[in-house]
Amino acid sequence: MSSTVIYSHPVCLEHDTGEFHPECADRLRAIAHIFDREEFMYVPREEAPPASVEQILRAHTQAHYDRVMAAIPDEGSVELDGDTMVSPKSGEAALRSAGAACAAVDEVATGRSRNAFCATRPPGHHAEREAVMGFCLFSNAAIAALHARDAHGYKRVAVVDFDVHHGNGTQDCLWAQPGTFYASSHQEDAFPYTGKAEETGPEGGCVVVNVPLPAGTASDVFRAAYTETILPRLDAFAPDFLIISAGFDAHAADPMAHLRLQVGDFDWLTRELLKIARTHAGRRVVSLLEGGYETRALAACVAAHVRVLMEG
Repeated sequence: MSSTVIYSHPVCLEHDTGEFHPECADRLRAIAHIFDREEFMYVPREEAPPASVEQILRAHTQAHYDRVMAAIPDEGSVELDGDTMVSPKSGEAALRSAGAACAAVDEVATGRSRNAFCATRPPGHHAEREAVMGFCLFSNAAIAALHARDAHGYKRVAVVDFDVHHGNGTQDCLWAQPGTFYASSHQEDAFPYTGKAEETGPEGGCVVVNVPLPAGTASDVFRAAYTETILPRLDAFAPDFLIISAGFDAHAADPMAHLRLQVGDFDWLTRELLKIARTHAGRRVVSLLEGGYETRALAACVAAHVRVLMEG
């Protein structure tokens, strides 16, 4: 068994969002560059397969899938909303991103690897059951969680999202789903203006834990949010499979929001999440790239995150 496997696909670089768009291919290039380092040289790499329609439809409606795929242009680019652009390769890139998440779940569920990191784009956590939003076409984390539950039989699948923005799409896709848990730390009063603490999930559906953080939040308040609220709730849920929505845009250098985290905070949180995975989930963890738009900070944070995953 390998400790960690990395999933990616070259077509994710061909999802062209246009000049000056923050969610650009340079994000993956920066991550690929750090994975060229000697310390990551022997981490297995896998090419992401495309998700099947069945896998997508666990989280989305057929109408949503059809609208997304029909919107992909033959040439040029199309704006689906004020933030979300698609180009000729965007449909395949989105299917490969969701497919990476499912293949990573398969890899970990069958014991071939202890955990996995998916370095793909477009990200997913803003894509709602019936809507694209915020750079996202399909909800990769929700698709992964429901694949773990429905294809592999896990009874308590958790998603923890530390992106600076609330994962409204993951929450929406999992809301009515029994046996699931969604926790998010995010900047309050920031896009997409969801994720209030009182959003706790419906009876018999997803257990939802939202911790909005004020602009300017630094390490101490961020770590307290996890130590006092999210980690105890996650531990009580006792997940048998853990999905991480790994957005690194809460870093102080990131231009997209106003939290003040450092690389060490992502190292710390990854360690804390892996402790719970060791206790309840047989170390089964799949981590999916979400945000992170200052490429040097993103690369440093991903390196720290994957380094901890490699320790298992």
